Amino acid sequence: MLITVRSTGHRSSRKHIQGLKMFLSAVHILSLLAVFCPPVRGGKVLVFPHDGSHWVNMRLLVEELHLRGHAVTVIRAVDSWYISETSAHYKAVTVDVAGGGNEDFFQLFVSEIIRIRRGRRSVWERFALDMELKDKFFELHKKVCELVTHMFEDKELMKSFHEAKFDAVLTDPANGGGVFLAHYLGLPLVFNARWTVHGEAHFAVAPSPLSYVPLPPSELTDQMTFFERMKNLLFYTLRMHLYKQVVGPHYSALSSRYFGSTDYFSLFQAADLWLMRVDFVFEFPRPTMPNVIYMGGFQCKPAKPLPQHLDEFVQSSGDHGVVIMSLGTLIGDLPLDLANEIAAAFAKLPQKVIWRYKGERPAALGNNTLLVDWMPQNDLLGHPNVKLFISHGGTNGIYEAIYHGVPIVGIPIVFDQADNLSRLKAKAVAKVVDVSDLSKKIFQKAIEEVLTEPSYRTNMQRLSRLHRDQPIKPLDSALFWIEFVMRHKGAAHLRTESYKMSWFSYYSVDVILLLLSIALLAVLFFIMLVRLCFRVCFKRKVKSD
Repeated sequence: MLITVRSTGHRSSRKHIQGLKMFLSAVHILSLLAVFCPPVRGGKVLVFPHDGSHWVNMRLLVEELHLRGHAVTVIRAVDSWYISETSAHYKAVTVDVAGGGNEDFFQLFVSEIIRIRRGRRSVWERFALDMELKDKFFELHKKVCELVTHMFEDKELMKSFHEAKFDAVLTDPANGGGVFLAHYLGLPLVFNARWTVHGEAHFAVAPSPLSYVPLPPSELTDQMTFFERMKNLLFYTLRMHLYKQVVGPHYSALSSRYFGSTDYFSLFQAADLWLMRVDFVFEFPRPTMPNVIYMGGFQCKPAKPLPQHLDEFVQSSGDHGVVIMSLGTLIGDLPLDLANEIAAAFAKLPQKVIWRYKGERPAALGNNTLLVDWMPQNDLLGHPNVKLFISHGGTNGIYEAIYHGVPIVGIPIVFDQADNLSRLKAKAVAKVVDVSDLSKKIFQKAIEEVLTEPSYRTNMQRLSRLHRDQPIKPLDSALFWIEFVMRHKGAAHLRTESYKMSWFSYYSVDVILLLLSIALLAVLFFIMLVRLCFRVCFKRKVKSD
C-alpha cells in the first residue's frame, strides 16, 4: 500500500504528517506482535508451593502470571509462615491442617550448627543435631501428606477444583503435595524446581553420570580424581538411601491409597515441564532433557534507586566503595563472639559496610559500618559503588551477585550453601571462609584479597555478561513455557518415558546379558567343534598307524 503526503509548508500539515507517521509505526508494531506472539487467553493456574524461602521464588512467578491475565489459586496450610492468606495477585485456599513449616525450629537449628562448629564440639553432638534435622524433615513430609489426604477427603473442595477447570498445576517438588494433587485432578504438571524430595532435581529427570556430574552437596566439581569419583558414588548411594528413609513411608502410603501403587517417585518424573532455577554459568555442564527449561536468575532485575538514607551512605564511600553483608532470612543474628570478630574486621576496612544484622550491637562495630534490619539487596548489588558481597551462599543472592557482576566472600552455614559457594570458588569468583575458623584476621584477609585481586571482579563480570547474553529473559522464558503447557494441555512430546523402565532395562543389562550369553554359547560351540575335529583327526591317525 503506497501513501503519498504532499507538504503544504503549514504547521498543521507538519503535525498531520507526524501524527500519520506515528500511526503507521504503531500499526507496524502491532502487526509484528500479532505475527510473532501467540494469542494468550486468561488461564487458570493452581499453585501448591513449598513454604519458607522457596516461596520467594514462587511468588514472583505467581505475580507475573497474574499480570499476564491469568487467575491464580494458591494452596496454603493454616500455619503457613511465608504465604499470605490475602493478596492482590492470587486467591488463597487455606487448608485447616498444619503444613509442618516451623521457622523458629530452623532458626534455632542454624544457631546450634554455628555454636557446635565454633565450639569444636564432638562429632556425636553434630550427629545428634543432624538426626534431629532428619526427624524434622520426616515430620514435615508427614504433615504434607496429611494435608493432601485432608484435601482429597474434602469432597466439596475437590468438586470446586474440578469445576474451576484449571489449566495446570504449578508446584515446587521439594514436597510432594502439588504432584499428588495434579495427578488426582488429571492436570498438566509444571515444576518450579531446584530440589525434589530425593535431592537435586536433575537426578530425577536427566541422565546424571556420577563420573563427572557431582551430587550436591558433595562440594565436588565436574573434574574429579579417582577418589573423588568414589566419594561421589558413595555420597550418592548414602543420600538416596537417606532421602527414601525420610520421605518414602509417607508418600508410598499416599500413592498406594489413591493411585494403587507404592512407586510414588514416578509421579514426580511424569511432570510435563521442569523450570530449573539454575544457569550454566553456575551449574557444571551436564546432560539434560527437552522438558527442562533453565531460568536461573529469573528473579534478577536492573537496580532501582536506593532509599535516601542508604543512597547517602553509599555515596559517602568515595573511591573505596561499599561492602554489603547478608546471611539470609534464617540467620538474623550470630553468637556475640563471632559478631565481634566480623565487626572488628569491618572496622579495619577503608570501605563503608552495610550489614543486615538483627542481633545485639557488637562492641567492636566501627563508624564505617551501618547495621540494618533489611536491605534492598538487588538494588545495592546493582549500585556501581558496591565492590563486594558477603553471603551465606543462598541461591537467590548468588544469582543477584552474578547478574550485577559483584564478587563474593562466602560464609556457608548449612544445607546447600557450601556446595553453592564451592561452585563459585571453582570459577574463581568467590573466596570461602569456614565459620569454625572465622576470626578478625582471617576474615579481614579474605575480604582484602577479593577487593584487591582484580581477577575476582573480572571473572564475575565475565559470568555476568554470559548470564545476561540470552535471546530471552529467564522470567519471560519460564512464563512462555508455563503458558505453552496451558495452551497444549501438557507437554508429553518433550517428556521421556524412561522413568517407567526397570533399572536393568534402562542400563540395557538384559540386552548385554543376552549378547554375552550368545557370545559365550558361540565360543563354547567353537571349542566343542575344535575338540570334535581333533578327535576325528586323532582317530584317523590311530587307524592309519
